[in-house]
Amino acid sequence: LTGLTLFGVTYMTVITVFTTYGIVNQVTDGHLPAAYVVAVVAMLFTAASYGAMVRKYPVAGSAYTYTQQSFGGAVGFLTGWVMLLDYLFIPMINFMLIGIYLNTQFPAIPVWAFTLVALLLVLLFNILGITLVNKLNMAIIALSVILVIIFMVLAFKYALGGDQSVDLIEPFTFGEGGIGAIASGAAILALSFLGFDAVSTLSEEAKNPRKDIPRAIVLATLVGGFFFILVSWAGAIAFHPDWAALSGGEIDAAGVTVMDNIGGEAFTAFFVAVYVVGAFGSGMTGQVSVSRILYAMGRDGMLPRPLSRLHRRFGTPIVAACVVSLFALSSLFLSLDTVAFMISFGALAAFALVNLSVIRTYLFPKGGRK
Repeated sequence: LTGLTLFGVTYMTVITVFTTYGIVNQVTDGHLPAAYVVAVVAMLFTAASYGAMVRKYPVAGSAYTYTQQSFGGAVGFLTGWVMLLDYLFIPMINFMLIGIYLNTQFPAIPVWAFTLVALLLVLLFNILGITLVNKLNMAIIALSVILVIIFMVLAFKYALGGDQSVDLIEPFTFGEGGIGAIASGAAILALSFLGFDAVSTLSEEAKNPRKDIPRAIVLATLVGGFFFILVSWAGAIAFHPDWAALSGGEIDAAGVTVMDNIGGEAFTAFFVAVYVVGAFGSGMTGQVSVSRILYAMGRDGMLPRPLSRLHRRFGTPIVAACVVSLFALSSLFLSLDTVAFMISFGALAAFALVNLSVIRTYLFPKGGRK
C-alpha cells in the first residue's frame, strides 16, 4: 500500500503548484488555497470512483477500460481519444514552462529559443532510447521536496516577520468573485492531480489490487492535495499582489516573482534550476509514453501504419516520436493558459466519464442486478 501511494504522489509532483500558480491566482483573485480545497473534494469523489471501478475491473487500462466496459466500445474509444489529447499536451506544456522560466534568468534569449531546444533534446533522447531521465526522477523529486520545505519556511518567516497584520484564513475564503471564481480556478487545477489515477495502471502488478489500489488512489489524492494546499497557502500569505494588474508574462512566471520576493536571487535561481530539470524530466517521460501509445495504435491499425515504424538501430518508434514533436511545435505560438485549459478539459472529461461509469456499473448494471 505504501509503495502504491508513493507512486501516485510521485506522479503528482509537489512543484506542480507553480505550473498554473499565476493563472489560477488571477482567476480567483489570490484565493488559490480555496480553489485547491474545492478541487481536492471533487478529486476525492473521483478517486473513490476509480477505486470502485478497480474492484470491478482489476486490469490495466484506467479510464479507457472502465468506460468501455460500462458504456461500450464507442464511449471507451472517445475516452481514449480525450486521454490521448491530454498526453499530447503534457510534453508541450513542459517545453513552454522551460522557456518561460529560463527566460526570467536569461532575458536576452527569447522564450521560443529555450522551448525549441528543449523540444529537440527530448526528441533526440526519445529516438536514442535513453532512460537516464527516468533514473534521475527520484533525485528530481527529492530536490523538489527540499525546495518546497525551504520555500514554506521562508514564506512563513517573511509573512509573520513583517509589521503588517497577516490574515491566515483569508486565502481560504471565496473573495469578491464568490464561489464561481473559486470553481473556475478549481477546474483548471484538475491539471495538478493528473497522475493520481496512474496507480490504477498497476492493477495487474499489485499484490492485492481489489483492496490496495482503491485505498492507494484515495491516499495519494489526500497526501498530494494536502501538500498543494499547504504550499499555495504559504505563498498566499507571504505574497499577495494585485493579480488583476499583472501582465501575461508576469502571470506565466509568477513562481519566479514569488520566490524572488521571499528568498532573493540565489533562492530564485535554485528554484528555476529545479523546476526546469523537473519539467524536462516530465516532458521526456510524457513524450516517451505518448509515442508508445501512437506506436501501438498504428500497429493495431487504429492509426496510419507508418506510426508503427521502429528505428533500425535503436528500436524506438521514430515516426511516432517525430509526430509528437511536430504537435509540440504548437508551443511556439500558443499561450500557457490555453494549453493549461486544454489539459484540464481532457482530465475533467475523463474523470467525469469514470464517475458516470460507477453509476452505470453499480446502479444500472447490464445483467440487471444492482
